[in-house]
Amino acid sequence: MLELRPIDVVLALALAVLLELQVLLADEPGAAPVPVIAALAITLPLAWRRRAPLAVALSYAVVVPLEALLGGGLYEGEPPLIGALAAGVLTFYSLGAGAEDRRATLGLLAGVAGLWASVPLAGDIDLPSFLFSAGLVALTPWLAGRATRARRLRMEALVRERDQRARAAASEERQRIARELHDVVAHGVVLMVLQAQGASRILDHDVERAREALAAIEKTGQTALAEIRRSLGILRDEHAEAERAPQRGLDDLGALVDEMREAGLAVELRIEGEPRELRDGIDRSAYRIVQEALTNTIKHAGLVRTRLTVGYEPADLTLEIADDGTGAAVAAEGDGQGLAGMRERVRLHGGELDARPVPGRGFVVRARIPLA
Repeated sequence: MLELRPIDVVLALALAVLLELQVLLADEPGAAPVPVIAALAITLPLAWRRRAPLAVALSYAVVVPLEALLGGGLYEGEPPLIGALAAGVLTFYSLGAGAEDRRATLGLLAGVAGLWASVPLAGDIDLPSFLFSAGLVALTPWLAGRATRARRLRMEALVRERDQRARAAASEERQRIARELHDVVAHGVVLMVLQAQGASRILDHDVERAREALAAIEKTGQTALAEIRRSLGILRDEHAEAERAPQRGLDDLGALVDEMREAGLAVELRIEGEPRELRDGIDRSAYRIVQEALTNTIKHAGLVRTRLTVGYEPADLTLEIADDGTGAAVAAEGDGQGLAGMRERVRLHGGELDARPVPGRGFVVRARIPLA
């Protein structure tokens, strides 16, 4: 059994009561059983007008001519009973608003045919009056319903598109934050592990240097925690602006290289071309790519000699991180989070990334990011 909406049930009952009162109070009640039953037959089905609009319209198309054939005369008065007109208008409006194109057209044709069949067979047919009645009861409400349906479908499509865009934006933001967290945590943990190892080795015979190493661990941990809090603040508060620490960019490469050297990685930094101001997204992405590549070098190749080259070309920014390791640090098609994050950052700006072992040169990461 189809579920009914309370408002539709109330509306159908109200129309039924109105039409029954009009029938019973008419000047010529005559064959009372026919209009009484017909009035119920065209009003009570309106309780299903949203759930089964075509069935309601077909019911109307059958009842109206049958009622006229039996001499009921619901639509023969001058003017017709208001309740009967309202039932017809609501029937065809609901059909136009609730049914898809083919079923809506079928219901309209059936309704017009039913109204035509209800014209008395005896006497002259007043064609203009019939066309006016059919337009008033069936066609005009049906067209209004089709316009309402078209507007509703457009709004639903806009809502779906908005939701899809919101989900895509949320997914992109989650990926961005995941990349940030991975880079921050991986970089900070690797440095702290190396510094802790160094402190443990010299603790017994060089307490001062051990203290320096512990201070470096504390500083690295505080920096990592600050960046993690910033990223998590964005996740927690969807609307308010999370407190943001300044994002690192290529201008901070010197500090990054110093951190790596303090950890024991021999990094040689070269700048090719004339440095210039970059868009924030490119600047941050380039820094994170270098940071992740150097962190991977420590994790997989160890404390080996590494060359970092930043190239400012007319149309592109190029990055190359090459180490003197064994060349087996990371597989060229590796699925690690770090390498995947680097690829995503480069792809975000329409660039290319190549990461693979090179015979005689260890492992090389090359990135090209268009600046246009």
